[in-house]
Amino acid sequence: MSVPDLLEQAVEPTEYAGRLRRVRAALAERGFGALVVSDPANLFYLTGYDAWSFYTPQCLVVPTDGEPHLFARAMDAAGASYTCNLRDDQIHGYPEDLVHRPDVHPYDWIAGMAGDLIPAGVDVAVEADAHYFSARGYLALGNGLPGHRLVDSTELVNWIRLVKSPHELRQLRIAGAIAENAMRIALDQLQPGKRQCDLVAEILAAQATGTPEHGGDYPAIVPMLPTGDAAGTPHLTWTDRPFVSGEATTIELAGVFGRYHAPLARTVMLGDPPQRLRETAKIVAEGMRATLSTIRAGVTGSVVHSAFNDVIAAHGLVKDSRIGYSIGIGYPPDWGERTVSLRPGETTVLTAGMAFHVILGMWMDGWGYELSEPVVVTEDGVARLTGLPHELTIRR
Repeated sequence: MSVPDLLEQAVEPTEYAGRLRRVRAALAERGFGALVVSDPANLFYLTGYDAWSFYTPQCLVVPTDGEPHLFARAMDAAGASYTCNLRDDQIHGYPEDLVHRPDVHPYDWIAGMAGDLIPAGVDVAVEADAHYFSARGYLALGNGLPGHRLVDSTELVNWIRLVKSPHELRQLRIAGAIAENAMRIALDQLQPGKRQCDLVAEILAAQATGTPEHGGDYPAIVPMLPTGDAAGTPHLTWTDRPFVSGEATTIELAGVFGRYHAPLARTVMLGDPPQRLRETAKIVAEGMRATLSTIRAGVTGSVVHSAFNDVIAAHGLVKDSRIGYSIGIGYPPDWGERTVSLRPGETTVLTAGMAFHVILGMWMDGWGYELSEPVVVTEDGVARLTGLPHELTIRR
């Protein structure tokens, strides 16, 4: 990684202090004495810790009063100081013989060490729906903290992450440039006879290479490209089957910089598109224009959804799933923040600095169409993070 990349990814100590201050204030407001952070995106947000170590138990214990402490596998704790903002005496490694054992669990050890950090009798918030906080981990932590009640934090840190700082917006803009470059390569190189896996190899290389100015990073979700009849189903990846003339492919990928994600989706048709696909593409592009013109500070997610729904409903189309969600820091298996969704009934009021993946996927019986855009909410509108046209790509 180049020196400019490292400098642009660096977070000022005052920003980390502000993040921690907001978390502690939220804990105090809810009556919690401590928070156990296990979501790797939240660990990164609060400390800068960044490693592929989340497949084993690890967490940050944040007392409402007192310094946070990181607990990880011993071999990972040894390297934590290279990325995180904590002192060595705030980083603790549990013994290697606790890894993948049926009779003991790392959270047994973590609870014993963390007990001294948490005041007696207080409720402890845990990220109960985090991907890497298992049922065994929850039980071990609860058994190891007698006298404390474990309570779901309900994505407390995720909601604090929702409004991005100027530093985070810079990361997202760079991620958007990387996403645009990777998608251009995907759209240009998808051709009849090429194996799906070979195209994905080029996409992955583009995601890692980034741009001449900024190197990329690995995405929380691998490239997805349902093809042919499978294009009517989202979230499929790839095979070694070659692309075939007369079939459409939906491509969804992300540009990543400093763990910040800018997802992007487009659709490619090899040959002349069927009339239904051509018309759907026009309707969805009209819906995207209406959606983006509605997004601004002060409106709710439900209002944004209605703007798109009104367009497609006038053409007799229906979309059951949400049309967007908040984005920012991402680790496998997801690049969404799990907070605000753009859907009916969403009452959250949008604020300048929030970022969303507006994903307009129309998945039909045996065919589909995707168009998406990563955006940032501004006071008087929305800023796109990429500059690709909102049209069906046709390759003959």
